[in-house]
Amino acid sequence: MSTRVAIVTGGSRGIGRRSAERLAADGMAVVIAYTANTAEAESAVMDVTTAGGQAVAVRPRA
Repeated sequence: MSTRVAIVTGGSRGIGRRSAERLAADGMAVVIAYTANTAEAESAVMDVTTAGGQAVAVRPRA
C-alpha cells in the first residue's frame, strides 16, 4: 500500500497548519509549503512528527 501525500500551502500557521495536522492524523504524509517563516514551518513539522505523522517543510523558489 502506498502512502498518500497532501501538499498544504500556507501550512505553517492558522487554518493551513490545522489542516496539515488533521491530514497527518488521518494517515497522510504532509508537505507544508510556506513562503517566509521558516521557524513556524519547522514547528509545524515537529508537531506533526511528534504526533506520529510524516511531514516535511518546503519553501518554493520565487
